[in-house]
Amino acid sequence: MHRYRLASLLAVAVVIADQATKLWVSATMEVWTGTPVIQGFFNLVHVLNRGAAWGFLSSESIDWQRPLFIGVTIVALGFIGYMLKTTPASDRWMTSGLGLIAGGAVGNLVDRVRLGVVVDFLDFHVGQYHWPAFNVADCALTVGAGCIIISMFFNRGPAKSS
Repeated sequence: MHRYRLASLLAVAVVIADQATKLWVSATMEVWTGTPVIQGFFNLVHVLNRGAAWGFLSSESIDWQRPLFIGVTIVALGFIGYMLKTTPASDRWMTSGLGLIAGGAVGNLVDRVRLGVVVDFLDFHVGQYHWPAFNVADCALTVGAGCIIISMFFNRGPAKSS
C-alpha cells in the first residue's frame, strides 16, 4: 500500500474513532462524573482538559493556551507531512506511526477548535494512584510514537567507529 494512502487511512480511522467515542461520552455522561468499569482499575469519566498532556497548562487563568496548542498542532501536522514525504515507501513502521500521530493530533485539534477543550474519558488507576484521563487520540499518539521508535530501531545503519 502506498505510504500516503496507509498514513491517511490510519489518520482518518483514528479521527473517526476518537470523535465518535468523545461524542458518545458527551451524550451519555455529565461532565466531571465517572462510572467504574473494572472496580479499582478502570473508570469511564467525562473530563474537559483545556491544557496539553496530563493537564499541562490547564489553568483557566491562562487565556493563550488554546491558540498556542492549535498553532503547535498545525506546525506539527506540517512536519508530519514533511516526514512522510521523506520516509522510504518500504518503511511501514514509520508510515504507520506518522499516520497515527496525525490522526491523534487532528482528533484533539477538532475538540480544541469546536469546544475550546479536549474531551478525555479513559481513567486507569491502581488504588489511589491515577493515570491522568486520556482519549482515543492520545492512544494513537502514543502508539504512533512507539511505531516510530520501532522504525528507528529497525532502520538504523551500521554502527560507525570513531
